[in-house]
Amino acid sequence: EKTFTLDVGAVILAPGFESFDPSVYDTYGYGRLANVMTAMEFERLLSASGPTMGHLVRPSDHKEPKKIAWLQCVGSRDIHHCDHGYCSAVCCMYAIKEAVIAKEHAGKDLETTIFYMDMRTPGKDFERYYERAQRERGVRFIRSRVHSVERVPETDDLAIQYVMEDGSVVEDVFNLVVLSVGLQVSQDTVKLAETLGIEIGDGRFAATSPFEPVQTSRPGVYVCGVFQGPKDIPLSVMEASAAAADSAALLAPARNTLTQKPPILTEKDVTAEEPRVGVFVCHCGVNIAGVIDVEAVAEYAKTLPSVVYVERNLFTCAQGTQDKMKQVIAEHNLNRVVVAACSPRTHEPLFQETLKQAGLNKYLFEMANIRNQGSWVHMNEPEAATEKAKDMVRMAVAKVTLQQPLSEIQLNVTKSGLVVGGGIAGMTAALALADQGYPVTLVERKDMLGGHGRKLYSTWDGQPLAPYLDELIARVMEHPQVTVLTNALIRDVQGFVGNFHTVVDVGGSLKEIDHGVAILAIGAHSLKPTEYGYGHSDRIFLNLDLDRAISEGDPRIANANSAVFIQCVGSREPQRPYCSRVCCSHSIENALRLKKLNPQMDVYVLYRDIRTFGLRENLYKEARARGVLFIRFDLDNKPQVQVASDGSLTVAVVDHVLRRPIVLKPDILTLASAIVMRTEEADALAKMFKVPLNADGFFLEAHAKLRPVDFATDGVFIAGLAHYPKPTEECIAQAKAAAARAATVLAKDSILAGGVAAIVNKNLCCGCQGCVQCCPFGAISYLEQEAKCEVNQALCKGCGTCAATCPSEAITLLGFSHLQLYSQIDEALTA
Repeated sequence: EKTFTLDVGAVILAPGFESFDPSVYDTYGYGRLANVMTAMEFERLLSASGPTMGHLVRPSDHKEPKKIAWLQCVGSRDIHHCDHGYCSAVCCMYAIKEAVIAKEHAGKDLETTIFYMDMRTPGKDFERYYERAQRERGVRFIRSRVHSVERVPETDDLAIQYVMEDGSVVEDVFNLVVLSVGLQVSQDTVKLAETLGIEIGDGRFAATSPFEPVQTSRPGVYVCGVFQGPKDIPLSVMEASAAAADSAALLAPARNTLTQKPPILTEKDVTAEEPRVGVFVCHCGVNIAGVIDVEAVAEYAKTLPSVVYVERNLFTCAQGTQDKMKQVIAEHNLNRVVVAACSPRTHEPLFQETLKQAGLNKYLFEMANIRNQGSWVHMNEPEAATEKAKDMVRMAVAKVTLQQPLSEIQLNVTKSGLVVGGGIAGMTAALALADQGYPVTLVERKDMLGGHGRKLYSTWDGQPLAPYLDELIARVMEHPQVTVLTNALIRDVQGFVGNFHTVVDVGGSLKEIDHGVAILAIGAHSLKPTEYGYGHSDRIFLNLDLDRAISEGDPRIANANSAVFIQCVGSREPQRPYCSRVCCSHSIENALRLKKLNPQMDVYVLYRDIRTFGLRENLYKEARARGVLFIRFDLDNKPQVQVASDGSLTVAVVDHVLRRPIVLKPDILTLASAIVMRTEEADALAKMFKVPLNADGFFLEAHAKLRPVDFATDGVFIAGLAHYPKPTEECIAQAKAAAARAATVLAKDSILAGGVAAIVNKNLCCGCQGCVQCCPFGAISYLEQEAKCEVNQALCKGCGTCAATCPSEAITLLGFSHLQLYSQIDEALTA
């Protein structure tokens, strides 16, 4: 142990969490029954570096299980066995993931069952994953809270007795039981908080405000990840960048005072050398080696022309393997490298950086994706998958031997930002950049700032939103580095990362803006339902309408004696198969507000699953304590609403406990409608900024977990509801995260572009302009005087569309030349 003394201007706390110890549940038998394990232990069981090298067997006798059960909410949503009233937010999703992966490991005959209270899958694309697990993978979901697990006499099997929704009692026997344990803050982390003098809140999580989600009670000390509250990976990554943004703003005056520039690496010239190829074949744990005979692939690679070194690795992307790779390149004088592993989309930059560190041009590298295109898609055909892997390695070697070093061009960076959207997310992102010293132009299509925030009454924990919003708008309007354009629309976008040129229509006048980065925060809006009588009675509200009515003291609310809320209106349905994330909390907030206005009011919430994730579970608990009644319905038996001629409302629903229809006669009805994108605006911006939308119309990030605020298009970032429905504090965190990621571009004086880019051989170009029309990035222009086409390498993203389109083969994509591709095809045909 060593002690260091550091002088720092800010501290970011990311101490993580510890798994709940389920041994306090004596009826579950953890620690007593060998085949009862925690979800984390099950993760290790599935891992190639785990105790069984990824072979799915149960602990007691190492036999392969045929039936596995998962019990949810162990150490979460429980104030009896532990003081964890909160929902741990991740357990439902990881249980589904484990059930799906277990079937992949053990085969489709494995029976997997998940026992749950509410299925909480509110994240982006989570609902789709849940539906696919049921429909395509055969994972069984049973809504039941299991009381105990018993050992079957004379066996190591486990008996579970549970109550079905119709009240019948069923007993089933499983070979293995997995306890989905919750997340908790460790005692060591609590001591760390005490040492730093920061306040601890509910559940021993760091106390923060929804308006400052990463700022602790002590200025200069920030927090991210589960120590702030239960959350999944995407939000943890967002908060990490948000904490970096707040730190960067605080420390902006000291920027570069302690900066050390990395040494300039010397690149070895290998253009005159004969190809000497090194092939590294990855096991990827059991992801690849569980299907493909990796040893046979490696032995085959040794027979290929120009290959002088072959090695197998458990994880080729591991830091130790990277260090060894650099040594091997030097010892064996390698000048080309092939890695047969996973996707270049995620791992190519890592290996290219290793080549640079070893003194080679980073483009003298090729990946054979034998995981995604091999073991994953041919998991039931190991012999065929192995032969395909050999083909892919042979093709990769043939291509890389023809590869020449590529160069990149250096481009200056315009040190300013553009933020599109003047809601809470947009304003927060603009301020986060401006506070770091970068000029920002904020573009809002309406005549005022505020966006969706103007319609919200308070945050989920009851803090009024209007004062915060007023202060935020004032800060934006008064900030010397922020230029606000209202009544403004983006008309055209040209350029590339570091050098964008945007034309904005401001009240009929065109304004041109040069900027280095862009953040899209255009928001979303509430769906206007066509069901449940919406629009046919002034006593049928949306939640945002009810917010306003309550705040204005509307007599319809003040005189009401009964109220009904209907959840999932337009969400989690075939045409919109996603959860809108905020609706359950919002409805329960308003239900509690009604109860406070009139404690005698009858309040009913009709729901499919209550999704008060994280600390929001406190809302649900309080609502039940105050007498709010919850009635569950399913998609096949939705509530029926009738509006009588006198304006009275009738709501009929089948009670899930009584198993019979009941009729409610509310004075007011509130619909929790879906959050949807403004399709036309999103489509237009997506085309201009060359960024994608997903199937639901929301902007699609570069990577759901690892790059949740980046686009695949460099220099463009996303924040707020335009990314996916989310509550205010998550919008703020994501906006700051987008600003932090944008600042990584603006902090540079120059950037590198080119490398894998298209070039035009003008001697072969016939001037047909097919390439101009198909280029998705606007990187190709037609030269009228020469009647030829030309590529702007700074704009080119190397997609290859133009090279595939050109009828004269006048366009070559560097790194993917016609000769290289034909060579690969020839090798594939010689299999």
